Amino acid sequence: MAPGSSSDSDLNQIIIEENHNVRKIIFNRPRQLNSLNPEMGKIMKKALKKYEADDTVGVIIVTGQGKVFSAGGDIASYYHDLLAGDWSKAVGGYNKQLLLEHRFATYKKPVVMLMNGVVMGGGAALAMNGNFRIVTENTVFSIPEVFIGFFPDVGISYFLSQLSGYYGEYLGLTGARISGTEMLASGLATHFVLSKDLKSLENELSKIAYMDGSAVVNVLKKFAHQPNLESDSAFARLDIINKCFSKNTVEDILSTLESEVEKCGDGWMIYAVMSMKSASPTSLKICLKNIREGRKSTREECLRRDYTLFRHFVRGKLSRDIFEGVRAVTIDKDRRPKWNPQKLEEVSDELVNQFFQDLDNDEDWDCLEIPDDRKITKIKTSKL
Repeated sequence: MAPGSSSDSDLNQIIIEENHNVRKIIFNRPRQLNSLNPEMGKIMKKALKKYEADDTVGVIIVTGQGKVFSAGGDIASYYHDLLAGDWSKAVGGYNKQLLLEHRFATYKKPVVMLMNGVVMGGGAALAMNGNFRIVTENTVFSIPEVFIGFFPDVGISYFLSQLSGYYGEYLGLTGARISGTEMLASGLATHFVLSKDLKSLENELSKIAYMDGSAVVNVLKKFAHQPNLESDSAFARLDIINKCFSKNTVEDILSTLESEVEKCGDGWMIYAVMSMKSASPTSLKICLKNIREGRKSTREECLRRDYTLFRHFVRGKLSRDIFEGVRAVTIDKDRRPKWNPQKLEEVSDELVNQFFQDLDNDEDWDCLEIPDDRKITKIKTSKL
């Protein structure tokens, strides 16, 4: 098939390029950091369904326009509805987003995620569902949800729980920004390719008549590099991370971190302490529990649990921190959220556990229904 392109005629938020057997999905909202919304999900779902049944399509490439892969879900767009007590739109959109994640995770053809830039939050979670997760020297990865009174969601608790030691807890609780090199070393990425070679990589993929996982691997070998880990990388101090983030409570994690800072005061440790102290105490405790639960859960179970958590967050009956966080970061932009409770010790285990419970006696409450006919069987390309 000759190279060409198609896009959504109204919003142009998703661009789909065709190059022989390759279909390239491009997030096209660079001014909004390529944040994902229901309309974009609808376009992707339709395209993925079509291409999965098309024998002339061998591989799917997903990337973002500009310097950002994706900053995740556009929850700020629901802010005023949520304040007015109308959380149905947000829940409906989130339901579809989770099912889109599941479709990527169960896709029957190779999916290549090209993360040549910033990849954050829900965008990071989406990228983890690719068989091949490509990073470059421009990649910056972060999961900053706890700073808006939310939690690392859309199934990323599963991936964080699979990382070496307690590196996943470190990333989720601190929102630390890590490089493509660190992503490769930790297993979040499968291959490191120089940005100048990405177009050549895409062209090579398009030349293969029939695409399968082994064929993609062979092409990637031509372009992949093994960069050295940065000298100041926190991943190089996994022993300290494990010592601190293996503790059973957020309070103990923070206390142990502060003790380590007094001993050596490495930059990443200082940043971790400052970050955790600025995050929502409620979000920190939910984040820790969710990652720990992820270690003994399937990916489907993680998606279902995140749906439960999300519903509690946007209903605002157990906590209003997400409303305050979105206000402080994206609406008023004063970046001075007033968390309630303000201290970790004021967030009880009882409150945290309530977030993880379904409300069977509430007629407005439902559970995530995942299709039984789509099973997650991924090509093994990394420790994830």
